[in-house]
Amino acid sequence: MLSDAVAVHLGRAASPGPEVAGEHLVLPGNRRGGSPRRQPLIQCAAVSTFEEIEAQLSGPGAPFETVEEEVLGERMRVFKNRKRSLRELLEESVAHGDATYLVQDERRIGYDEHLKLVASTARALREQYGVGRGDRVAIYAENWLEWVVAYWATVSLGGVLAALNGWWTRDELLYGVELSDPKLLIADRKRLARVEGHDFGIPVLEIESDAAKLLSYAPGAALPDDPIAEDDPAVILFTSGTTGRPKGAVNSHRAICGFVQTAIFGGARGMLSAVSQGVTPEADPPPTVSLQTVPLFHLSGLYAGATMMLVIGATTIWRRGRFDAEGVLRLLEKESVTNWTGLGSMAPRVLNHPDIERYDLSSLRQLGSGGAPTSPSLLERMKQVAPNGARARGLGYGLSESVASISQISGLELEERPTSVGRVLPTVELAISGPDGNTLPDGCEGEVRARSPYLMLEYWRNPEATAKAILPGRWLATGDVGRIEAGYLYINSRARDMILRAAENIYPVEIEQRLEAHPGVVEAAVVGVDHPELGQEVKAIVVREPGASIDVDALSAWCAEKLAGFKVPAHWEIRSEPLPRNATGKVLKNVLVGAERNTFVEE
Repeated sequence: MLSDAVAVHLGRAASPGPEVAGEHLVLPGNRRGGSPRRQPLIQCAAVSTFEEIEAQLSGPGAPFETVEEEVLGERMRVFKNRKRSLRELLEESVAHGDATYLVQDERRIGYDEHLKLVASTARALREQYGVGRGDRVAIYAENWLEWVVAYWATVSLGGVLAALNGWWTRDELLYGVELSDPKLLIADRKRLARVEGHDFGIPVLEIESDAAKLLSYAPGAALPDDPIAEDDPAVILFTSGTTGRPKGAVNSHRAICGFVQTAIFGGARGMLSAVSQGVTPEADPPPTVSLQTVPLFHLSGLYAGATMMLVIGATTIWRRGRFDAEGVLRLLEKESVTNWTGLGSMAPRVLNHPDIERYDLSSLRQLGSGGAPTSPSLLERMKQVAPNGARARGLGYGLSESVASISQISGLELEERPTSVGRVLPTVELAISGPDGNTLPDGCEGEVRARSPYLMLEYWRNPEATAKAILPGRWLATGDVGRIEAGYLYINSRARDMILRAAENIYPVEIEQRLEAHPGVVEAAVVGVDHPELGQEVKAIVVREPGASIDVDALSAWCAEKLAGFKVPAHWEIRSEPLPRNATGKVLKNVLVGAERNTFVEE
């Protein structure tokens, strides 16, 4: 599971969308002037406590009112007013008119034009390739604008988009295509070269030479009107495969729409909380311009980037090619970007770039890091680089298997509880379970389990893995170790990453964050190594700053200042090359300990 999907955002209460106008909170809608598309307004001045804010937002008659309904055989809380399919979200984007939705290099596609391109592509998928409800369309490519159009076209038909990892090798791709069994494979030239000569037994479209035929197939077509049920599958996202073959998490229309709605709710809750605590919001915030460097085959790229931004009417900038920190800085300045989130090492590489002061980043209102826990030192650096969003920073916790976020925290709450991932969101239930499966009381550490209408339907064609992850009652076993205190969730580690030394549980993230706070350290990973008497000891792999000389004894003393003696690493490896990571930014600890070789090549 993508357990490290703990995303930190600096600015706009972690979720773009809500804005304050006078004494009202305005929910996102048509931002081209005039009234917002969604009419409900919420008085800010009259609420103060967390419970009052929740009631204002989700109580009877409120825009996020919740009711109880049956979802996949279980009674759950759901939002009363919600979209029932991704096509409904797409249809409402007509409200954004000719505002720009997609940008890549010199190409700019407005919302009106995008709808026409999606309708044409959907017609071609149905008439030329027989794609209908439940049929898979696989995409194996970098972040082309055609990727986004093909996604919306597929789900508008009731088809299922199989988002193949664009960095997979030949063997991994063949596995992914065989598993997802698509009617059509859409790929770019570079990736098709990896499987040159292979006969997939299905049509293969090359983006550079064939995509234009889809976009222009039926210029006057209307969007499909085929029936789509809320719990129909919409997307297959593949887990990172840090242990064994990647699994395909099947996400429904309900779940992806829920991702958007809970994110907007989180932004509204954070904004109201900030206002109630005396924070004065920006009087006239600029329109959202979001830079997307996260791959579209990742939850953050597809749901937060392509889907969420469409709903709020944002402009999205899509960058292709090998990640380049200075290239990102150039785009942030050139496009007056307000929002950017980098996965894994992306954010540190940009924020610590030696030439960062040369660029005008004053437009930034939301700066984030995701895919792995964010260290306090990186969070502090985010505050320095994006001071316009410093008071509204926030954090959220979720997984590919949970689809929508499980919890969120922002503003002064996060200042007071910097190690928490926040309070649970409406329509989500949370429990901490012991080894016997029973729920533990507050303050006790155990496995984090969650239940909501948005959990993945299953792992595609893998009932054994599904049964281990989705427990009776549709509870998700996250595999994360955490605790609840006074209503706030704290995540300590992945269960499989935990180190057991002489019966003491040691959570690597705590040590990693201490090491990364050292001025001579770029990044660090902590693993357990076998010991004949203690069971395991702690080993730290540390990447030093270029040109820095790091003394192991000094690092040990640095750790000992804040950590108990048994947590101080007994073994050290100092290196200058970056830690190995997969496509979603997670450190490959199995590669670090020599259990596997690293097949990932960043592009």
